[in-house]
Amino acid sequence: MKVLPTEIPEVLLIEPKVFGDARGWFYESHNRRAFAQATGVDVEFVQDNHSRSSRGVLRGLHYQIRQPQGKLVRVIAGEVWDVAVDLRRGSPRFGRWAGFTLSAESKRMAWIPAGFAHGFVVTSDSAEFLYKTTDYYAPEHERAILWNDPQLAIRWPIEGEPLVGDKDRRASLLRDAEVFP
Repeated sequence: MKVLPTEIPEVLLIEPKVFGDARGWFYESHNRRAFAQATGVDVEFVQDNHSRSSRGVLRGLHYQIRQPQGKLVRVIAGEVWDVAVDLRRGSPRFGRWAGFTLSAESKRMAWIPAGFAHGFVVTSDSAEFLYKTTDYYAPEHERAILWNDPQLAIRWPIEGEPLVGDKDRRASLLRDAEVFP
């Protein structure tokens, strides 16, 4: 596996080693020992999630203020533009974001550590998104930052308004949000 840096050092892009021939291809989507050796991050994943969305659907920017979740994310069909926002008030990168494309074709994955908000927008006709988390979903601790918060100034690769759910429409601005110390 190859680890690629992003604008935020703790957010990592991961390129798995893909073995292919005339029959198709194979790769390990996760191996705890190899992940820890390559990234320096040794975590236990406790939950896997799978979503499917249509072009223009934007999910995020989500995080859990208690039971924070580190996420290993990947796309198994289609393409998304993925974003991680540093919500650790003590970080020199507080409020900064990293954005990158994840697709079934590239097979790249991203490590989003706990303490970050996460979101994505679907840039293909549809996309299936898989992610492993380091803690369980806890709706009572879930929070969201508004996807178009002017303070963040995220450059989403979309034209017009994305399709967002009620929770994301009602999200907080960063200045009003509960964040990590």
